[in-house]
Amino acid sequence: QVQLVESGGGQAQAGGSLTLSCAGSGRDFSNFYMAWFRQTPGKESALVASISGGGGNLRYADSAKGRFTISRDNSKNSVYLRMNNLNPEDTAVYTCAAGTLSLNGPQYTYWGQGTQVTVSS
Repeated sequence: QVQLVESGGGQAQAGGSLTLSCAGSGRDFSNFYMAWFRQTPGKESALVASISGGGGNLRYADSAKGRFTISRDNSKNSVYLRMNNLNPEDTAVYTCAAGTLSLNGPQYTYWGQGTQVTVSS
């Protein structure tokens, strides 16, 4: 069982930056793939970025490439999302997820409660 708690959301101006944090509890945090998803009203949740257990395998949505950086600190059971050059289209609820790797890729089983990010122009 893994419990995830996000923090760091809030308001930002276009062009600004925010860093989201996700603290995990439970055993073997380093064994989990971690990811950030985001969702806006009326749309499905979309993957923003993911990172493998050891941190060596990173993946980004096209909208995040070059602006967002996902990282993790397994000694702190934490994963982060640094978001630079924010724009209003980044406004969403950002949710942290943990999962394991399957033949079809990471399967996310555990989810945080989400944190709101609002970017104003």
